[in-house]
Amino acid sequence: MQHEEKTVFVGLSGGVDSSVAALRLKNAGYTVVGVFIRVWHPDFIICTEEQDRIDAMRVAAHLSIPFLTCDARDEYKALVADEMIREYERGRTPNPDVLCNKAIKFGVFEDFRKKYGIHYMATGHYAKVVTKSDTTTLHAAPDAAKDQSYFLSMIDKKLLSHILFPIGNTLKGDVRKEAQKTRLPSAERRDSQGICFLGKLDMKDYLSHFIESEKGTVVDTHGSIIGTHDGVLFYTIGQRHGFSIISKRSNSTPLYVVAKDVTKNQLTVDTTPPLLTIGSRFSLSSPNLLIPEWVDGIYDIVTRYHGPKTKAFVTFDGTNAHIVTEGTSDCASLGQTCVIYDNDKVLLGGIIESSL
Repeated sequence: MQHEEKTVFVGLSGGVDSSVAALRLKNAGYTVVGVFIRVWHPDFIICTEEQDRIDAMRVAAHLSIPFLTCDARDEYKALVADEMIREYERGRTPNPDVLCNKAIKFGVFEDFRKKYGIHYMATGHYAKVVTKSDTTTLHAAPDAAKDQSYFLSMIDKKLLSHILFPIGNTLKGDVRKEAQKTRLPSAERRDSQGICFLGKLDMKDYLSHFIESEKGTVVDTHGSIIGTHDGVLFYTIGQRHGFSIISKRSNSTPLYVVAKDVTKNQLTVDTTPPLLTIGSRFSLSSPNLLIPEWVDGIYDIVTRYHGPKTKAFVTFDGTNAHIVTEGTSDCASLGQTCVIYDNDKVLLGGIIESSL
């Protein structure tokens, strides 16, 4: 972290992570301004935004820093909520946190920073920005249980030189202790869960407010009807609950969704979970390069948040990215984000598409 006097906008959510981020920046000599980002919420969920904003204001007051509000309601609805629904309607599985970070936290908030002519922006993300030889790159946090580099894989690499992650090198437990030691108002606040800004949601219930559905059939891998479901769009590949099995089975082995047919409104299930195996192939749309130059080679890939890493040969020609796996790992769900790593460095992110 640089120590020269500079002004930085810190995204204050009211939680402990962003609070400690602001605290550290102030202690490091920065001129810190807290910014609360206001987003759209559907009227059928319990909204805690006003309490979150009050909590953020209390943190700003405790730190004696100015406090601003960035209104991102329209953009959140259009670029996160509506886009997520459109993807589910196509039978795909988007990651709303990836959408949110790209469009809101490092989109609208970035525009807000530039509007005020501020050099830096900061958040309480668990990730690292490393600058060497005038090149700035994104890296995973050492706290693997909290690392959020996956969610940041689609942000514009040109922003990296303007981003600070003050707690990125710290274990979550130590962040909490620091907040308690300095008596931050957020020190005992529970960590947020679920979708970015919206909190913990039942995705099926949430989507049912926007997507019409009808019951359909569940079939085994031989095509025999063995059960029913509530609407094919509500299910994800690898899911092992939420559908009903009506045929008699000789064992209680869990069943996993291995295929979805949107046209037929049909799920296919199997006792073996869907996996990427050696030689599995798929492509990435909207590939986002986070390093200066790409070199085709064998790297680690992750196909879901906190999913295991597996080796794969990755090619990228500037327009298209293609992957051939060299190990076994979690399935690659259409619409989900795939992130390419070289050790802890994030090389590229993209949206999983059909196999080659």
